[in-house]
Amino acid sequence: MDRGKKLTNFYGNKNSKIYMDLKDIVRENALRYLPAKSLFRCFGVCRDWKHLISTPFFAHNQSNSFHSVSGFFYQSQAGVPSFMSLDPVAYGVPDPSLKFLPEPVDIRSSCKGLLCCQGRTGYKAYYVCNPVTKQWEKLPKPDADHGSDPAVVLVFEPSLLNFTADYKLVCAFPSELDGYEFEIYSSEKRSWIISREICFSERKLMPMSGIHVNGTVYWQTMGFGITAFDLISERFQLLDSAVGTLGMRNGKLCSAYVHAQNLVVNMLSNTHSNTMQMNSHAKMWEEMQPKIHVDISLPASSNNNASGRYGYGHGGVVFIGGDVVLLSNGNKFYSYDMKKRASKDLGELDIDTKAGIVGYVNSLVEL
Repeated sequence: MDRGKKLTNFYGNKNSKIYMDLKDIVRENALRYLPAKSLFRCFGVCRDWKHLISTPFFAHNQSNSFHSVSGFFYQSQAGVPSFMSLDPVAYGVPDPSLKFLPEPVDIRSSCKGLLCCQGRTGYKAYYVCNPVTKQWEKLPKPDADHGSDPAVVLVFEPSLLNFTADYKLVCAFPSELDGYEFEIYSSEKRSWIISREICFSERKLMPMSGIHVNGTVYWQTMGFGITAFDLISERFQLLDSAVGTLGMRNGKLCSAYVHAQNLVVNMLSNTHSNTMQMNSHAKMWEEMQPKIHVDISLPASSNNNASGRYGYGHGGVVFIGGDVVLLSNGNKFYSYDMKKRASKDLGELDIDTKAGIVGYVNSLVEL
């Protein structure tokens, strides 16, 4: 009997130790991979978790660990910023209308948890903010006139070495020399610099089409072209575009559209194919195989609207980033997970078709 009691107590103590070890493993190795809204729900688990999640060091780790597309910011027809979550239980922000900013704003760009907006008064200042923490920065006035519809792209890559966000804002603006020039804001230097590079081209950029991939910013142009600007060399390049909406998948620029209920994705494979020798079989774009069947009723023709804002490509593809694709049929939206091969009806949204839709990552990144 005594031996039985000792044996039962031994196993009970062992199980308790395993439980404590598992709790520590989750706290140290799993929490940082959760989105911001889910983390705030974890505040109620215990005091230790709440304290950990509230520290700048944890916010830094989370911003370097969680990179999944969580939803989309857009402008409603009333002109108010709004947020469309891919999973309202897991992803969200406390104030989707961004009323914590000092003035009404228009959404311009987004990158890795940061959002770029532009004010509507005065010189229409740019703001960079984190909608989760409500931290924001007002950028100084640019040296150049970016126009009423600026083609700006927010560039931010989380780094283990930087505890505060080191970002850039790149704007391609019309030049007096019949082309485009580029002005770059650096948060590290807190200043704007106009590049010496001038893109002499008659191609008109589509303002909300810009995307950053591996040190290069790409804009779609009218007529299925692409203007690329390398941030390191500060050199531009004109590329032939594949049909569809620009995005990023597996660290590469891609273009996507829907045709005959199939999602067609082309990956940029060779930016120098137009300079290769004759009879070369090198292609600028390679189609991803196999095609993915999408069980959603979508228009078969181009979904461009008058201002060329969203639905740039064919068949209603609005956004592609990683495994997430956003599709539209009028004001009805669907998400498609390329990894799970599953679609989700996001409902009918009151979206201003003259404004843009930008992907958003639910991050705790510090400004």
